[in-house]
Amino acid sequence: MNTRRFIVIVALVIAGKTAPVDAAVPYVVVGTGETKCYDNYGEIKPPQSGQAFYGQDAQFPGPQPSYRDNGDGTVSDLNTGLAWVQARGTKLTWDEAVAGATGCRAGGHGDWRVPTIKEVYSLINFTGECHGPEMASKPFIDTKYFQFAYGDRAKGERVIDCQDWSATEYLSTTMDGNPTVFGVNFADGRIKGYPKTMRRREGLMTNRLFVRYVRGNASYGKNDFRDNGDGTITDRATGLTWTKADSGQGMNWERALAYAAGLRVAGHADWRLPNAKELQSIVDYTRLAPAIDPVFQSSQLADGEYPYYWSSTTHLDGPPERLGGAAVYLCFGRGLGWMRIPPGMGEYRLLDVHGAGAQRSDPKVGDPGEFPHGRGPQGDVIRIFNYVRCVRVGIK
Repeated sequence: MNTRRFIVIVALVIAGKTAPVDAAVPYVVVGTGETKCYDNYGEIKPPQSGQAFYGQDAQFPGPQPSYRDNGDGTVSDLNTGLAWVQARGTKLTWDEAVAGATGCRAGGHGDWRVPTIKEVYSLINFTGECHGPEMASKPFIDTKYFQFAYGDRAKGERVIDCQDWSATEYLSTTMDGNPTVFGVNFADGRIKGYPKTMRRREGLMTNRLFVRYVRGNASYGKNDFRDNGDGTITDRATGLTWTKADSGQGMNWERALAYAAGLRVAGHADWRLPNAKELQSIVDYTRLAPAIDPVFQSSQLADGEYPYYWSSTTHLDGPPERLGGAAVYLCFGRGLGWMRIPPGMGEYRLLDVHGAGAQRSDPKVGDPGEFPHGRGPQGDVIRIFNYVRCVRVGIK
């Protein structure tokens, strides 16, 4: 194996101070922060190689989140070279959020922008938990550095009504033909497509979400794929190598972990299930289903849709008694859900409710037939038997 290391010497301006950074890659995929191991139902001791549930997120932590409070209303991410506005701000329409970036002067800088979905997702931390009431939950972002607020119940909002816009528009529409922008919800740990405007019985409603502006490292989130000609694809931007083909079949989460651990491709035996942020790094938001560069081979389901793909990351969402019973997946096809049109009283329709590139979660085990109209407010389709694309660290 010929190993090539690409050294990119960049000068990053962080909080007004120019500092030379010796970085192996321009697109550092920061670890999820997950430190505990889980089976299908709850926390377990870290399994050993060859045991059930080996190879999950906490066992391959990656670069740990590392921030610096600059003391001027900005926070620097010491992994990615991105700097962020610290304040939560107020909810804005998407057009207001985009226009407001040029007027932002946090830290004395005038080059703030609305982050892409890959930039804003770099901040997600899967030590978060969402169990309904605010007091029983923990945000999916480091509140030591970043201001955060749940939805305002006094205004009739749900606890989770506190999403962040990105700059990444969906190339299609969601729900009932709504123009849509991707965003991250740091209350429940998800990427979804959020409508710019929504049709309601009372008329057209403009959607308002939070925005957190970013600056620095213009290369962040941009892939640099190379087909190695041996069944693998290297992303020279992240330093990760992927299997060109996926698993070709769906499987539950335990089986997905075992499949990855037992894989042998291109002479390598260190393949594993990617964590949530690694898997999201190869989503191509400039493409519709499948939302992935065509250098990869992607299976298609019998109904013409594209698979959801498992990550190794447990999603701490739902009732505390089921803590650890769900795992993160990424939609490379449409993010489907069963919606009643008109809302709440019409017939169920299977719609693209969140877009290709959404990140949600499924039960790790069970029968999808128990969820004939999905789950949650948008009737998220529950598949459970999701597909796998494996990863390893290293540039071939």
